[in-house]
Amino acid sequence: MTDTGHHKVAFVTGAASGIGRASAEALIRRGYATVLADVDEQAGQTVQAELAALGECSFVRCDVTDDDAVRAAIAHAVDTFGRLDAAFNAAGIDGEHGRAVADSSMENWNRVLAVDLTGTYSCMRHELPAIVASGGGSIVNCASVAGLRAAATVSAYTAAKHGVVGLTKAAAVEYGRAGVRVNAICPGTVDTPMFRTSMAPALIERLIRTSPVGRLADATEIAEVVVWLCDEAPGFLTGQAVAVDGGTTA
Repeated sequence: MTDTGHHKVAFVTGAASGIGRASAEALIRRGYATVLADVDEQAGQTVQAELAALGECSFVRCDVTDDDAVRAAIAHAVDTFGRLDAAFNAAGIDGEHGRAVADSSMENWNRVLAVDLTGTYSCMRHELPAIVASGGGSIVNCASVAGLRAAATVSAYTAAKHGVVGLTKAAAVEYGRAGVRVNAICPGTVDTPMFRTSMAPALIERLIRTSPVGRLADATEIAEVVVWLCDEAPGFLTGQAVAVDGGTTA
């Protein structure tokens, strides 16, 4: 076990791109020694090389649908940095678009639920004991505005993100007295590589036109909320689904 002298240690899934990467960078800038977990080893190694100039970080390959891999990744965090204080479970996929419930495939349902919901559960069940052992801390789960209301033609994604919100609330109630806060962020339309590849340009333009703020979010704006939720400042804030959506749900 290595004690690097860092006051806090964070663990981030989906850290190789999008909201996960932006949040990992923000946590490192905040002073967290940060474990970067992602299924894409090449991209993860590249991100580690880029972020190492900002502070201490370590990449570990982790497929969140593999519970043994998740267990090993959390062990890597504790073995490398001596403790675990915060986690951001950002890994996720959106799956098939444009299909109503009856027209969607079981393969898509199983895959999206495995990554977005069961993967989040797997991460939490290994993160929670490590954070409790460190004296408490914070877990932030990445849900979506689709976890707060219906998103048509992406039923599996909607169901998974509603599940993440429910799981977040259950864990917050169970672990509050152990000093662990558990919250979910519910981003709206965020300009990430996954968003750009899954949405047709015409749909993106329509989303921008109908947005109360008239634009997409940048991933760094979501990351700022993640860091705030991970820090000690909102000490009485737990069990919440925080919409970061430019007013869409309003």
